[in-house]
Amino acid sequence: MTQQRPFLILWTLAVAATVAAFVVHLALRGRTVDLGYKLGRARAEQARLREVKRVLSLEAASYETPQRVEMVARSLLGMTPPPPERVIPVRGYSAPPGEREPEGEESGSAPPSGGQP
Repeated sequence: MTQQRPFLILWTLAVAATVAAFVVHLALRGRTVDLGYKLGRARAEQARLREVKRVLSLEAASYETPQRVEMVARSLLGMTPPPPERVIPVRGYSAPPGEREPEGEESGSAPPSGGQP
């Protein structure tokens, strides 16, 4: 019986160590699965936020178009084009090519298209 006692103690310690290692393995595995789920949710949220950012940047770009600015100015702010007598030409200013008046016409001689006479 004296020789059986150290074996029993060592065998019990080995079983306890094995059980402890298995419990630690299960805890780590559970933590890994939990982190995987959290990572999946974070990636889904990231994808959703990227889509929201894309939509908002497109919307912001549409608000910057001249047509949108004019529509808001006319409808919400009640603005209208100024009458020709209120337009003061600035000397030394060269208008961009798309805004220049055709050669031979004087500034303010005719109301702009859609303007009131």
